[in-house]
Amino acid sequence: MVTKNIRIEKDSMGEMEVPQHCLYGATTMRAVLNFPISGKLMPEPFIRALAIIKSVAAKTNHQLGQLDSEKSQAIQEACEKIIHKQLENYYENFPIDVYQTGSATSSNMNVNEVIATLCKLQNIPVHPNDDVNMSQSSNDCVPSAISISATIEVYQCLLPALTDLEETIRNKASDLAEVVTTGRTHLMDAMPVTYKQILEGWAAQVSSARDRITDSLKRLVQIPQGGTAVGTGINAHPQFSLLFCQNLSEKTNITFSSMQSKFEGMSAIDHPVELSGQLNTLAVTLMKISNDLRWMNSGPLAGLGEINLPALQPGSSIMPGKVNPVIPEATTMVCAQVMGYHHSITIAGQSGNFQLNVMLPMVAYSLLTSIAILGNSARLLAHQCIKGFTVNHEKINASLSANPILVTALNSVVGYETGAKIAKTAYKEKRPVIDVALELTKLSRIELEKLLDPMKLTKGGNP
Repeated sequence: MVTKNIRIEKDSMGEMEVPQHCLYGATTMRAVLNFPISGKLMPEPFIRALAIIKSVAAKTNHQLGQLDSEKSQAIQEACEKIIHKQLENYYENFPIDVYQTGSATSSNMNVNEVIATLCKLQNIPVHPNDDVNMSQSSNDCVPSAISISATIEVYQCLLPALTDLEETIRNKASDLAEVVTTGRTHLMDAMPVTYKQILEGWAAQVSSARDRITDSLKRLVQIPQGGTAVGTGINAHPQFSLLFCQNLSEKTNITFSSMQSKFEGMSAIDHPVELSGQLNTLAVTLMKISNDLRWMNSGPLAGLGEINLPALQPGSSIMPGKVNPVIPEATTMVCAQVMGYHHSITIAGQSGNFQLNVMLPMVAYSLLTSIAILGNSARLLAHQCIKGFTVNHEKINASLSANPILVTALNSVVGYETGAKIAKTAYKEKRPVIDVALELTKLSRIELEKLLDPMKLTKGGNP
């Protein structure tokens, strides 16, 4: 007996009971029942990309005389509702777990069924396989959707966030151009550097990461759409793939192109793996910057205490007044997660068996999540951390004046052996280097002040 909250839908395997209010059909319902694994759903950008593919395919098939005007227009209008999130109970209509069939056929059919139902609600009979999926297969749609969604998210979210972070760092560097601090190698005192030099190093890292990511997009925008089942293009018009990419480029304002070998894009996911590798490198960059900030902020009394990061929230439930570097901490967790996702994507990339990779849903989830959390954390790092930190000048100057490594500047004048003796004596007796150098060399105080000027020492060269 069917209740009023249930309707009966059919697919090639038979009948299924489907919630009355949901737009999907029997195949989606089977996947919901088959994969109750993680509760993690396919990312929204991936669903949007599939809807974009269906819309562009409908337009292309009509242009090629394969699909009538009424159905083509209905499919495109239904896709727009998905793309722009104009559905009620949006997420309930795309309920399939990430850990599903490795081709993500379930997700592809989920979108097909939702589109077909939306068309039927307009009294236009559209079939999810014959019409919505015309000239397509899950095997070319899903790899293409991964590339399309990742490219869009990188352009719209990640690259602007990295540009913002780099500009914020460079602006802060300009503000601190005259501030000299003790450099450190091996976590030990080294020659002086300016805060501008430190921050410009960070900015250069971010810029290089952005360039590497941008370069990887040159290959990611090549998609296998039109390869259909195994890469041969069976059941698709010979001109479908080229015209599809032209229409897709027009719709997204991003230039996509048809892969010369559809077999490459369906049996392997080397281009998404490459992008993931660049995201992994970006994670390394943000981890380094975050850890530098944590060290510089450490204390405020028993640590380095060179800077004060903005106080954003209480740092302890038991220790009053404690404030922690929460944004760098959150960023380091993001970086660790992205590194883990990259390892998973790397393993997935090796799992292309013959004509199809069979870990595509996990790749989509991991890649898109990495892009999102890296972009979000980059903006937080810029505006909630780097933009507002202040420098403890008194602490920096006290450490700098007592730094025995300043004697390095005297090497070319008094020699390494004498320099080492000065440094060791200054450190042992906790005296300024200049006072010890006065005793152990024939240089005057005026000469020593000139040679040991911290700002001059940041400029390199010989004294």
